[in-house]
Amino acid sequence: MPGDARKPLISGNWKMHLNHFEAIQLVQKLNYLVVKEDFEATDVSIHPPFTDIRSVQTLIEADELRFLLGAQHCHYEDKGAFTGEVSPAMLAKLSVKYVIVGHSERRELFGETDEIVASKTTAILKSGMTPIVCVGETLDEREADSTEAKVLGQVRSALAKRTAETVAALVIAYEPIWAIGTGRTATAHDAQAVCGAIRTEVRASHGNDAAKALRIQYGGSVKAANIAELMQQPDIDGALVGGASLDPDEFARIVKYRLHAV
Repeated sequence: MPGDARKPLISGNWKMHLNHFEAIQLVQKLNYLVVKEDFEATDVSIHPPFTDIRSVQTLIEADELRFLLGAQHCHYEDKGAFTGEVSPAMLAKLSVKYVIVGHSERRELFGETDEIVASKTTAILKSGMTPIVCVGETLDEREADSTEAKVLGQVRSALAKRTAETVAALVIAYEPIWAIGTGRTATAHDAQAVCGAIRTEVRASHGNDAAKALRIQYGGSVKAANIAELMQQPDIDGALVGGASLDPDEFARIVKYRLHAV
């Protein structure tokens, strides 16, 4: 990475796909394709549905795999009368390392507000895991030239009242809502512009060291064909990959982006 020690993080978000047998098969296939040199260059987290996490955890630990286990969502309370929810404390006991929070689908389909996202971020940190905080704008907001206002407002809400040390260890994923699952991708230049604005905002609020250490991912129709150009941008430190992460060959090529860089 240019000028600092940020290690790229490539994350596969499997969303509501794969039963636990299928998840095991996918991890096993990935393990043949992603080799030692890949893991030395890039952190790789995988985020299966809740019903698959225990099975994937067992496989990772039994075979000493280097994939980092992640979750897609959690509640902000450790326990309580919240039927159907899963707490961060439960995930931590399953050796989960990363939890996606504030994904656009959670915000748009389930009404998660900036306040809820901030509460979940705090709960995830309290349980010793790392949040991947998602931010992004709709097509209408983009066309109204309000991308930075929307995205930076979400960033400020998620990071408010946190120490510089805490912020330095976070991951922020910029995922333009209009590019998720549509086949449309922000150009590398446009993605860099927003990710650069995020880092500038963090520098202003929490200092240069926090801004340099913070990892910023891009998410939105990421695939092998565009990952190398995205990763060449100075403020993009990884990718949050959706549909392409369900194809082991495609996801492995994404992880190996450095081999295809021009």
